[in-house]
Amino acid sequence: MTQTPATLLLARGDIMRIMTTADYLVAADEVFAAAAAGKASSPQPMHLPAKRGGFHAKGACLSLERDYVAVKINGNFPANPAELGRPTIQGVIFLADASNGDILAILDSIEVTLRRTAAASALAARRLAKPESHVLLVCGCGEQGRAHAVAFREVMPLKRLLLWDRNREAAETLASELTSATQIDAIAVTELPDASRSADVIATCTTAREPFLGPGLVAPGTFIAAVGADNPDKSEIAPSLMATATVVADVVEQCAVMGDLHHAIEAGLMSKEDVHAELTEVVAGAKGRRSPEEIIIFDSTGTGLLDVASAAAIYRRCASVTDIRSIELAEG
Repeated sequence: MTQTPATLLLARGDIMRIMTTADYLVAADEVFAAAAAGKASSPQPMHLPAKRGGFHAKGACLSLERDYVAVKINGNFPANPAELGRPTIQGVIFLADASNGDILAILDSIEVTLRRTAAASALAARRLAKPESHVLLVCGCGEQGRAHAVAFREVMPLKRLLLWDRNREAAETLASELTSATQIDAIAVTELPDASRSADVIATCTTAREPFLGPGLVAPGTFIAAVGADNPDKSEIAPSLMATATVVADVVEQCAVMGDLHHAIEAGLMSKEDVHAELTEVVAGAKGRRSPEEIIIFDSTGTGLLDVASAAAIYRRCASVTDIRSIELAEG
């Protein structure tokens, strides 16, 4: 009997040392291309509600140089940072060889969830935002907002970064950090309408349960990555804006249950058939922007495809390293 390979146990710090923003973008591009070719798939996630938040489980398969399967279980508790000083998201990713069941790795999910979510938004923006876009507005200045600002910088010629949060101090702190780290003019803003109308690209990364972005707040041609609505109770984009925009979903069936699309359908303003495309079709080149004036909303609920792609990339990067602590820090 051949020896079963050792299982890698990777903490968040380990993952931060070996993966860059560009690595997550490559992994996201790779998995959506694989899905378009029938080499990757993901079932609908499972959601388990809890008193102060909830848990969800997402799984996916990916066939590259070997066959992988990953299952992620995340807890999502939005009040944790303010009330308990703990992260909003905590969880693990289980990565296995799909051809024989070997357990390849067990990974902390916090960094992967942040970075792979931002990578999907940046991937969509690279293909759907207007080429001349250079002003980004990030709504929600927590860790996901920071991850999005960093990821968008990889795919767009950003000249100005606007940051809005109901907590003014959070916006100011992130603005100072990003100005120093990126050399881009990052500004904390208090007036959302002025900021949103001046932005070429908007990323909404909040825990809002009521929509705050509507038709009168968005200029023609804007690209919006709507990220915060990852369960049926959350909502960032007004159904009326969803109905008048071009909607691209990461996964239509999933967005119809838990994304901003879900609320537009409940309001009777949209159906699943009104969605222009899934991200897989956009990456494959089958669908895209049709007019400089159209507002495009990427409804992102987070697919297991991104988890298996990221986990496989991490495993491939470090499987041959005997001491992961010897790997140089990937990013400052």
